[in-house]
Amino acid sequence: MNGIEDLVTAVQSGDEVDAPARARQALRSGVAATDLIAAMTSGMREVGEQFARMEIFLPEMTMAARAMQAVLKEVEPELRAAGVSAARKGTLVIGTVEGDMHAIGKDIVISLLRCHGFQVVDLGVNVNALEFVRMAEAVHAQAIGASALMTTTMPGQKEILSLLHAKGVRQNYHVILGGAPVTAEWVQACGADSWGENAWTAVEILERIMAQRRP
Repeated sequence: MNGIEDLVTAVQSGDEVDAPARARQALRSGVAATDLIAAMTSGMREVGEQFARMEIFLPEMTMAARAMQAVLKEVEPELRAAGVSAARKGTLVIGTVEGDMHAIGKDIVISLLRCHGFQVVDLGVNVNALEFVRMAEAVHAQAIGASALMTTTMPGQKEILSLLHAKGVRQNYHVILGGAPVTAEWVQACGADSWGENAWTAVEILERIMAQRRP
């Protein structure tokens, strides 16, 4: 299969050195960049499903996502040269709310979303509610993701919803909340749309939501 299976295995194993090398080899042998992306996306879906079944854990999933990102850097110039644009499933802005400096969970979700064809604007950490809303409007996002890793910063998530309502634009965005202390009850109390209980769940939810929003 022109090394595609070996490439997928390298990505799933989280090998950030071997995976890009195998991608370069596959491209030189004539494999289309779009075929590589399709194969890796399928492979990452398997990784996510293994994580959901607790057959692998967070470090393994993080390594796989980073390996795929490394391969994408190799593949994207080929796509541009061929005049092909990677299909985008939607645009999101994601950040960790004000007062909270935790980034690892947010970064994992962003890596997985980008691997699955989403355009993601990373706002970083310690982001105030107004910046979430301002950036979502500026990039014409369809969704907003807000992470809080401490109970003391969770009110920042609710403030985003309050601002969206105050501006009369709440209906324009799917708002997904995440973070260790977040619960389904908190999501309902905030008036958010969904709960990314873990990184893979967040990807699955957003894939479904974006598919429904596409005409």
